[in-house]
Amino acid sequence: MKLIFVGPSLHGAELPVAAGTELRPPAAKGDVRRAVEEGADVIGLVDGYFETTAAVWHKEILHALSCGVRVFGAASIGALRAAECAAFGMTGIGAIYEAYAAGRLEDDAEVALLHAPRELGYAPLSEPLVNVRATLDHMLAANLIVERQFRTLIETASAIFYKERTWKAILAAATLSADERALIGGLVRTSRVDQKMIDAMALVKAVELETGVRSKEPPAWDFSHTSYFRMLAT
Repeated sequence: MKLIFVGPSLHGAELPVAAGTELRPPAAKGDVRRAVEEGADVIGLVDGYFETTAAVWHKEILHALSCGVRVFGAASIGALRAAECAAFGMTGIGAIYEAYAAGRLEDDAEVALLHAPRELGYAPLSEPLVNVRATLDHMLAANLIVERQFRTLIETASAIFYKERTWKAILAAATLSADERALIGGLVRTSRVDQKMIDAMALVKAVELETGVRSKEPPAWDFSHTSYFRMLAT
């Protein structure tokens, strides 16, 4: 069985999911463990909760890996956990994962965003910093903006609380002229980069390419069934 925990990172994506791959809502603490118990052989972790409930625990990912389950991470909390658990066999995918793994990104808030509930398709209601950075990197590389504008917008976006961070809010708060704001606002509409979606789509493809059979080769480390982990299973 293959399954992927995903929500806002794939909102609006035109990506048919192959038969045999199940999409589940963003993960919370305990969901990965339950998936292993239900028979999952391949797990993709993209989105997850972190404020209203406890986030996916590293220990349950290690448990999955110790059981031979292939675990992929990308785009959001999946990229974070993949960078943190790569040494134990979790596979990270995409530019966001690579930035965390290389230490270019460190703060969890880089991927945080506000989104609508499941009934509204987890539509993003704010802009994560990773998408702001990807968009501005693209604009700078294409000579659509200059270094001064790039730095101003990055600093402004970083200072806005994640739930309130939108391009409208960023441009309104940035120390730019009215003409610059209007120009960059138009560029955002035509040149915005949704790095989260790009990475999430790459993870979906990677999961679909997996055989869907657990590895029989034991890991080179021992999983400790602590009392706290046993409590999670109750």
